[in-house]
This record gives sequence, structure tokens and C-alpha cells, in this order.
Amino acid sequence: MSNALAFVQRLLVDTTDDPVRGPYLAALEIKRRKHVYGTGSDDELVEALLKYYLKFGHLACFSSDIEAFVQQLTPDKKTEFMDKIVKSCDSVTATGTKVLGQSITIFKLRELIGNLLNLPVVELENLAAEMVEMFCKNLPLSKDLDPQENMHGEELLCLASSLLVQLFWRTGNFGYFVEAIMVLEFGLTIRRYVWQYKILLVHLYSHLGVLSLAYEWYKSLDVKNILTETVSHHILPQMLVSPLWEDLRSLLKDYLRFMDDHFRESADLTFLAYRHRNYSKVIEFVQFKERLQRSDQYLVAKVETSILQLKQKADSIEEEERVLEDLKCGGHFVELSNEIGSKSLSFNEDLSLRPWWTPTSEKNYLLGPFEGIAYCPKEDLAKEREEIVRRVIEKKSLLPRLIYLSIQSASALNKDNIEMNGSSSSDPNISKELKYLLERYAKMLGSTFSDAVDVLMRVSTDQKSSQAFGSDTVDWLHFAVFLNAWNLSSHELSLPDGNNSGHSIIHVVDTLLINHVSEKIKISDPLKFTGGQDFSTLVLLVTEPLAWHSIILQSCVRSSFPSGKKKKKGGATEHHSSQLLNALRDSTHSLYDVVEEVTKWLRKHINTPEESHVEMLVSSIRRNGEHAGGPGAVFQVLENVVPSLDASEVGGRIFRALKSWSAVDVARKVAKGNSDVLSQFLQICMSKVKSLQALKQQIAQF
Repeated sequence: MSNALAFVQRLLVDTTDDPVRGPYLAALEIKRRKHVYGTGSDDELVEALLKYYLKFGHLACFSSDIEAFVQQLTPDKKTEFMDKIVKSCDSVTATGTKVLGQSITIFKLRELIGNLLNLPVVELENLAAEMVEMFCKNLPLSKDLDPQENMHGEELLCLASSLLVQLFWRTGNFGYFVEAIMVLEFGLTIRRYVWQYKILLVHLYSHLGVLSLAYEWYKSLDVKNILTETVSHHILPQMLVSPLWEDLRSLLKDYLRFMDDHFRESADLTFLAYRHRNYSKVIEFVQFKERLQRSDQYLVAKVETSILQLKQKADSIEEEERVLEDLKCGGHFVELSNEIGSKSLSFNEDLSLRPWWTPTSEKNYLLGPFEGIAYCPKEDLAKEREEIVRRVIEKKSLLPRLIYLSIQSASALNKDNIEMNGSSSSDPNISKELKYLLERYAKMLGSTFSDAVDVLMRVSTDQKSSQAFGSDTVDWLHFAVFLNAWNLSSHELSLPDGNNSGHSIIHVVDTLLINHVSEKIKISDPLKFTGGQDFSTLVLLVTEPLAWHSIILQSCVRSSFPSGKKKKKGGATEHHSSQLLNALRDSTHSLYDVVEEVTKWLRKHINTPEESHVEMLVSSIRRNGEHAGGPGAVFQVLENVVPSLDASEVGGRIFRALKSWSAVDVARKVAKGNSDVLSQFLQICMSKVKSLQALKQQIAQF
């Protein structure tokens, strides 16, 4: 160790005037190892870090350079290190790129060390305002830069926005969240090419539920080629639960097109490399192709593309059957579900670009209570992620086949095939396979088949809370819908009152759907932008389990009461048909009523004057007095500092951008984006209302 230190010290002497970081980082690493092995002290490491700061503290990479070294210090020594850095730095109000860089580094280190945790809310507000003010006052440094060049101090707005999101999480005050959006929109008004701002806005708007704006900013990133594999995780999971079906279709289509093109070109490149005896490249191409084929996103995209097609055609059983025919009746996806357990998935997403509050697409700190952390390190969730994604793919892959088998099971209800005892003479293989898949589905929900049925019965009769479904409400309702389809022909299940008619479970499904849809309507409030997650669940409830249930009803009506045939009178067959007809009529009316309730709720919010949304957003960040607390400190800086800048200071381009920015315009854009999402969902619901109305009229003829 001493020899290594002596060698590094000689290098430091030789590179005194050379801005090379390597020798200094080597010296820090030696100090760190001595500290780990107990031969060095905290003071030595602090002193080495301070020297490194004085030399390279103005660089954007400084905080990432020393992160591993700082984590070796005790909390007291971290505070001491910060104090020494602050004392060594000139006033943060001074100008100059080097001083600006040092000031940004101090902000980053405070976040890294975590000493923001104990600061009062007021100090955090002032700190965010200080960052934005520093950015504005240093705009003259970027006066002569090309629009596509990075501006000096761009990171300040990211830091300020991150701090405001933390304040929102800590206090629950929505105004901080709005300010975080305003800060980034302000930055993009000045320079449209800052991808860091865009990615943050994608996640902020996604959390808000304004997916139309999130997708708009994602598209502006102009993601192409292999970036579709590494970057699409920022938007794809949110789009999968949104009503923006055309945008989702385009996103999935572009992604799968790239993958298919790459696989085709990979074969040609592999052959070319082999032909030229470049065997290392052959291995490289093959391994890369296999890695992409095992990509979790690739498997999800293939499954979700088929499910999207089924959702888009779910209002017509004839069109749904054509989609299923193209999908080979879902058999291929069952094979995928069978194989996924033994597949080794590859995760190619670049998670380092994600904001701290959502380190992976499966985790979002903002959805839970404040955990008292000021710095959220990127967690190593690889194993946990793989289990979650594997389970999702396994469940989703069964849906096309379950839908197909459910339609076939319901189609077996032709009254001419119903025996005197009320049982069906349908193909036993369909019933057998459907039950097998239901047993698998129940297992994926963490239950046995019989226990899952019991949970459904108890929740539908209020004997058990719907919290029994946990976070898998949509999956449980999928199970209920397909369970009903199976029981329509098997007649194996009975209600607690002893009713074991095949259609007795229809009422259970209707009750569950009505209760959960109505519940989400009550707690989702798009006007207040507080129901992003609940709204997504509402969309899924209507477009998946409710849609599949509607298709099954259509199949029942088509097969049990075919047009052009007269009902036979008398006997058990007529009694059974009458019971079935009543059950189908009641179920169709129930679905119609609940979807109509959703459409009325959507129209109410869509027809709310846009200015109400705008006023709510702007008022959430406007302070009443100079010394008032809460959100608004950053907004005050923008209102006060921006008008004081003139064209001679910042240049014509930046000056025009500053004059064009308006908080009201941003609020209006958010309100319109929210309305666009609701309107897309309204169109989906109106189509379902029309379909269910036609089904009601068809049943009324019998």
C-alpha cells in the first residue's frame, strides 16, 4: 500500500498543472482502502476529499466521483466535510462558470450526504428557490451558446425539481408537485433539448395521470434503434394502463419493429462475420441477439400487443373471434406462460436515468407514506424485479387463451344441447382445460382454486373486505369472469344458498364489477389531479374484466337464443332457459348501468370549465403574502427575477424565451392534457354503452 501511495504521489507531482483526475482518484482510493482496513483515519480521508474538491469541485462529475468515498465516513464526518467545503467556496451569488459549478456540487453533496433530512420545510423551500434564482442569475453565462449546447447551470433546475417532489412527498401538499413541473417546463422553454428535464416531466406527468403530456415529452426524446430497448421503460408501463390506445399501439409497434428488424439483420451480420473469420464478432452477435430475445420488455410487448387488440375489439364478439383466430386461439401464449418459469430474463433498461422516487417501473415511493429519507440510492432490485415481471408475463400470457375458452364454454349453452337435468353437453375438453388454467391463475394469485372461489363469494357478499384482493384487484376480477364462463357449462359451483345453476355465478361477477368500478369513481378526482393510480385501475376494470364479461354474455346470448328459432314451451329445458335468460338480462343491465355511470362521471369532469382547472393549479403555487409558508417560493423567484433580466444581459434568444414563458399557459396545457385523457376513456366507454344497449335489445326479443 505504501509503494502504491508513493507512486501516486509522484504522479500528482508530475500532473500539478494537468487537469487529469485519474491520479487524484487513485490517491482517494488508497485512502479509502486504508480506512477500510483500519490503517487510516477519517480525518485523512476528509482532507483528501477536500483537496479533490478544490481541484475538481466545479466539474459536473464530482459528486459521482466521490460518492463511494463519502459513504465510508460517519455522519459527523460527513457534516464536517460539508462545512469545510462550504467555507472553502466563495459566495454562491458570485458569477463565473467555475464558482457556479462548485455551488452546484455543494447542492448535490447535500443531497448525497442526506443532511437535508433534518432541515425544516421552510429551509428546503428556500433552498429550492435559491437553486432556481442561481440558474436565472447565471443565464448571461450562456448568452453566446448555440441552442443545442448545454447551458451553464442546467442541473440546478433538476435539483430544484427533485427537492420540490421531496417536499410534496413529505408534506402531501400538491402545490410543491405543481412547482416541480413549472420549473422543468420553464427550463424547456429556454432550451428545448434538455433530455434530463423531459425524462423528469415524463414521470411527473405520469404520476399526475396526464399521460397525454407524458407521452408527448417522451416522443420529443426521439428514441430510436437500441434506445427503444433501454429507454422505453420510462413510458411503456404507464401507457399499458391508460386509455390512450392509439398511442400505445404506435409505441408497441415501433418497439417490435425494431426488434424484428434487428433479429433479421443480426442473422446477416453473423453470417458476414463468420465468412470473414471474425469469430469473436460471431459470438458477440449471437449473444446480443439471445439477450434481446430474453428481454423482459420484449416478452411484455408481445403479450400486451395481443391483449390490446382484444381490448380494441371487445365490443363485438365476431371481431373478437377474428382476433383470437389470428392469435391461434391464444395457444402460443400459453406455451410462453409455461416456459417463462425456466427462462432467464434479461433486463436491458438503463435505470440510472430514472428519478429517485421511482428507481424501477415497479416501485414508486410517492405512492406510499414519507419514509424519512432525503436521498434515495438506486436500489439493487434485480432479483425482486425478475420475480415480479415473470409473474406478470405468466398471468398476462394466459388471458388470450382464457378468453377463447370462455367464449367456447359460453357458446355451448345452445338450448338444444342442454340436457333435462340442466347440465350441458359441451366439449368436456374445453371445460377441463379452462378449469386447469383457472387453477394455475389462482395459484399465481397466491391461492388455491377452492380458496380463491371462497374469497370471491365472501367479498361479493360483504363478508370479507375487498382488501383481500390486495393490489391484484384486476387480476382477481379476471379470475371471477373466467370462473363464471367455466361454471356456465360445468355447473360445479353453487352459491351459499345452494343455487348450483350454471348461471348463479353471474350475479357474483356483476356485484364485484359494480362495487369496484363505483368505488374507483368515488375516490378518483381528475379535477384535483389526485387519482392517477385509481384512474388507471378504473380504466383497466372497464377495458379488461368488464369487457371480457361482456363478450361472454354476447356469446351466451348468441348461442342460447339464436335468431330465427322459437322457444320450446314446457319442461325443464324451458325452465332452465328462462332462468338463464333472466340472468343474462340482469347482468347486461348491470353492466350497462355501471358503464353509463362512468360515462356520466367522465362527462361531468370533461365539461368542467378549463379555467377551473387552471385556477386550481395556479392558486396552488401562489402565496398570499411575502412571509407566507407553503408552496410558492420558487414561483415567486420566477415572477420576480425573470422580468428583471434584459436582452443585453442574456441575449436575444434567451430573452424571447423568457418572455414567452407563462405559468398560466403551463397550467392550461396540463388541464387540456388531463381532459384529453378523460375524453379518450369516454370514447371507449361510449362504445361499450352502445354495444351493451344492442345486447339489451337483442335479449328483449326473447
